[in-house]
Amino acid sequence: MTAPPPRPAARRLRLGWPRRVFSQVLLMQLAVAGGVAVLATGLFLAPLSAQLDDQAMRRALAIAASTAAQPQIADDLLASRPSPEGPVQREAERIRRATGAEYVVVMDTHGVRWSHPDLAELGRVVSTDPDDVLAGHDVMEIDSGTLGRSARGKVPLRRADGTIVGAVSVGIEYDSVRARLLNAIPGLLAYAGGALAVGALAAYLIARRIHKQTRDLAFSDISGLLAEREAMLHSIREGVVALDRDGRVRLLNDEAMRLLGVGPEAGGRPLDEVLGAGRTTDVLAGRVEGTDLLTVRGHRVLVANRMPTEDGGAVATLRDRTELERLGRELDSTRGLIDALRAQDHEHANRLHTLLGLLELELYEEAVEFITEVVGVHRATAEQVTEKVRDPLLAAVLVGKATVAAERGVALSLSPATSLPDRLVDPRGLVTVTGNLVDNALDATAGAPGGAVEVELSARGRTVVVRVRDNGPGIPADRRELVFTEGWTTKEPPAHGKRGLGLALVGRFADRMGGSARVRTGPEGGAEFTVVLPDALSEELRPVPDDGPRDAPGGRAGDGPGGLPDDAPDRRRSRDTLAEESR
Repeated sequence: MTAPPPRPAARRLRLGWPRRVFSQVLLMQLAVAGGVAVLATGLFLAPLSAQLDDQAMRRALAIAASTAAQPQIADDLLASRPSPEGPVQREAERIRRATGAEYVVVMDTHGVRWSHPDLAELGRVVSTDPDDVLAGHDVMEIDSGTLGRSARGKVPLRRADGTIVGAVSVGIEYDSVRARLLNAIPGLLAYAGGALAVGALAAYLIARRIHKQTRDLAFSDISGLLAEREAMLHSIREGVVALDRDGRVRLLNDEAMRLLGVGPEAGGRPLDEVLGAGRTTDVLAGRVEGTDLLTVRGHRVLVANRMPTEDGGAVATLRDRTELERLGRELDSTRGLIDALRAQDHEHANRLHTLLGLLELELYEEAVEFITEVVGVHRATAEQVTEKVRDPLLAAVLVGKATVAAERGVALSLSPATSLPDRLVDPRGLVTVTGNLVDNALDATAGAPGGAVEVELSARGRTVVVRVRDNGPGIPADRRELVFTEGWTTKEPPAHGKRGLGLALVGRFADRMGGSARVRTGPEGGAEFTVVLPDALSEELRPVPDDGPRDAPGGRAGDGPGGLPDDAPDRRRSRDTLAEESR
């Protein structure tokens, strides 16, 4: 006999606080609205009850005062005895019926009643102490007597000469006061219910809006998402900048602070105030449109993308492209050198064929002359550069650029005013400046007949002046202020990325050195770029005093011929080696 299959466990009803934000907000707001309605109703009923009591006592006091103001009642009190048919009883009952009071009691100075709705009470002493009213004071109170609880008003009864001969006590049935209060409660509850319904509707609408904005997430889910967002933003290697609708910085992750060079204090401040004027600010603020926009911040090349948000703000991402851009430029330079070497290889093959033909024709003198001329041109170019530019890195760049210029049909020459000692503080920076300026000049003159570029490197004290002239089309006057900004270019983008950074890097390097970079029209109508770099040279070496014997006029012991130091031949050999390697 097989056992029956197990019955599925019944789902237990879960009672407790709901997890959904919509339900929690709705319940909390309903509780608040209900509590406010109950509190407002209670706060309204409490003074209403006291107000109704006060109105009843004042009404009783007014009836008592108007009764005591009749002089006939005082005279009748003194001239008669308390009886059901007495004049005081008849007048008091008339006033009671006319005013709707519960009772009108007239008493003498001993507290004996002369009138009362219950005839059996006539001639008896009143149930409450009459001393205060008989002493001449008006009395208002809520008290209980022979007819039950009532709102009372008591006034002294005086003769025409002001002598107190008794008192008048008027009572208003307290049940009627309570009935007025109870009759007001339904209307009050109706108003409270209406207010509660409006509050409930408003709570529902607010909860629905929060439901849409939170996408039906629980508070714990929202808390987890915030924690995950913080961890993700501060761990990714991409800068994230969030802005509100007014352009203030709402969020910066660690990478963005590193790339932009700002700190946590930037939060909540306007973007223009944090970064200052410039292309980076314009890109992040959305004043420059596009995707993968290049910008330079300090010495870093950044790629920025901006995405607007629903609340009118925006989120921008930043990627550091400094190394990639450097590698791309090195790739461009390498390709240029490869093209130059390929052209030289082709030219070298032609020269070998020419030399072979001269030898086969037994024109030996012409062959020697041909070889001497070819080698002399290259050696003269390298020696001309190394004699005027003593820094090896900068000399090598110029020799390489001369080879590239020759392959592209452009004449690259050094100005006669060029003279630069080997005391550069930042040779690589100057190589970047010179290389970018020469590349732009070659691009502007390549393909045009008679293209020429002239480079001038001169020193004025510790200041280095770099000047590059070309006879290309030049730069219009209205665009000369834009050439040193990121993204400005007249060239087609290369395969590895975008252009518009070379001159921007030149301008940033000049600013960092405390110098300047400008462009104007050259003597031959092209462009002339001038970069002034203060303190780009180190201090000059002071001559060492020498009192020892000299081997030759103008020289010291240990010096070479003509006063040159002993390592002068080595320096000449190093420059010759550099020239040979550059070829």
